[in-house]
Amino acid sequence: MSISSLPDTDQHRRTFASDNYSGAHPEVMAALAEANVGHAPAYGDDPWTAQLKELVGRLFAPEAEVHPVFNGTGANVIGLQAALPRWGAVICAGSAHIQNDEGAAPEKTGGLKLLALEAPDGKLTPELVEGRAWGWGDPHRAQPLAVSITQSTELGTCYTPDEVRALAECTHRYGMVLHMDGSRLGNAAAHLGASLAEITADAGVDVLSLGGTKNGLMGAEAVVVLRPHAALGMEYLRKTNMQLGSKMRFLSAQLLALYEGDLWHRSAAHANAMAARLRRGLEEIPEVGLDLPTQANVVFAVLPPEAKSRAREAFHFYDWPGRPGLVRLMCSFDTTPEDVDALVDAVSGAAR
Repeated sequence: MSISSLPDTDQHRRTFASDNYSGAHPEVMAALAEANVGHAPAYGDDPWTAQLKELVGRLFAPEAEVHPVFNGTGANVIGLQAALPRWGAVICAGSAHIQNDEGAAPEKTGGLKLLALEAPDGKLTPELVEGRAWGWGDPHRAQPLAVSITQSTELGTCYTPDEVRALAECTHRYGMVLHMDGSRLGNAAAHLGASLAEITADAGVDVLSLGGTKNGLMGAEAVVVLRPHAALGMEYLRKTNMQLGSKMRFLSAQLLALYEGDLWHRSAAHANAMAARLRRGLEEIPEVGLDLPTQANVVFAVLPPEAKSRAREAFHFYDWPGRPGLVRLMCSFDTTPEDVDALVDAVSGAAR
């Protein structure tokens, strides 16, 4: 069945549910078409992957290693698994994706214990980490050997370079590894006006899950090892964890399209700008609550029941657990000002 023959075309309209709902960016599709020529060596021995390795060295650090994978869960699991022994534990925020939204893959597949901490704004601090950084040498306790942070966080907040650096200093002081889940790294960098290196390698991050799917890729992420020997066995663990692409050129071509030029920044900055526009519109509605800051491409809002019902007649979005009425409104690289204004009108009950 072709797309044009699908009976309900409304299902293809843009939503505010997740940036995962968006399609692939046209420039990424063009790069895939260019890579779809003839034969190329499999499993990463292709020219696109070689070019990606050079690019990552320029973007992050000369010694950085890149390992493309299919999805963010795979990147997180393999990156942490490579950084820790079987008895290792990972300190993370209670809101972290690895804690709540990966089907316990870090624990079931990666064999890792997660030590979750309450972080009201989604961000860990050295003080919070130190509260869990104990028990080394105790055979009754999983050994805290890594800290994992998310950039931008699940609550839409962003770690500044100084905040990342402080966490790295704390983490390294205890002999632990600092992992960053960078599924929305571009959105954080665009908000902070920082380079990708300034909020990762330069700030002391050891292992990075480099995002792509949420910023316009069809399906490609990567594990970037920023510090030599911080994560071992990547050449084996990708296969063990079913994340080694045979036709890797198509993963690498997507990542090249996103990060070789400014596409990552253009797309992320646009999504952030649409979220800022949405927040400004919602701030004009007295009945709407806006407690969390809007720093990246997401707005958290408390909507009255009638307003929520009206908005859902026009757009799909998710309730956020833990607080009645709280919803998450996510903007994407292809969100338009008209989409934003239509949502604001639906919430307010107005018609422009």
